[in-house]
Amino acid sequence: MEIAARRGAGTLSARSLAGVLFDMDGTLVDSEKLWDVGLTELAAEYGGTLSAQARTRMVGTNMIQSMTILHDDLGQPWRDPQTSVDLLEKRVKELFATGLVWRPGAAELLARLRAAEVPMALVTATHRHLTEVALETLGPENFGAVVCGDDLDHAKPHPLPYLTAAALLGVEVQRCVAIEDSPNGITSALAAGAVVVAVPCDVDLSHLTGVTHVDSLTRVDVDYLDRMVASVVGHRPLDLDTGGR
Repeated sequence: MEIAARRGAGTLSARSLAGVLFDMDGTLVDSEKLWDVGLTELAAEYGGTLSAQARTRMVGTNMIQSMTILHDDLGQPWRDPQTSVDLLEKRVKELFATGLVWRPGAAELLARLRAAEVPMALVTATHRHLTEVALETLGPENFGAVVCGDDLDHAKPHPLPYLTAAALLGVEVQRCVAIEDSPNGITSALAAGAVVVAVPCDVDLSHLTGVTHVDSLTRVDVDYLDRMVASVVGHRPLDLDTGGR
């Protein structure tokens, strides 16, 4: 297991906000579309077509679960999930290497948080060898910890990934904001005790409760996140209309 805290985690301040825990695919980078390409090609190689409903169910799941969904959708439940994982990841790694597109406001938010010395972690269901390729775009120096889908015995929606990320940063998870784009990821972060921002990409999140909904990270800045945590820790009302940029 390579999971470990990285250098450059930042320093704590008098803020209520102790850290920010980011999902990757669909939250920081628009990589879900690259996964779409790989999944479409793999389904075609198997002689079928992946349905939109099955693709939606995959978002935020681990790789074995995703491949099981694919096989069931194609009517081929007998296929070995790990073999499909290997084929898919080989193709997606090639696609990641061609460059990833930032989600709106994501790069700017990372820069502001780093300038403010707020510790950040990357918490993703994507396996480490692919995440390392994505970090060439994201900047490994931005993250004090990176927790990947193959690092732990339990993946999202289990709380362990977010609990582990906060522990690696050396901060209380209750004073961290987790930023997610999937129901599974949101379930994981809430179960860990983090304050959660839900920012949709390819899946509707409007029905989810217990989170702060934003339509884009362009609305979010350091003060916005700090007030979110303060409203929970200090039980003070949060005026969302004055947050963000």
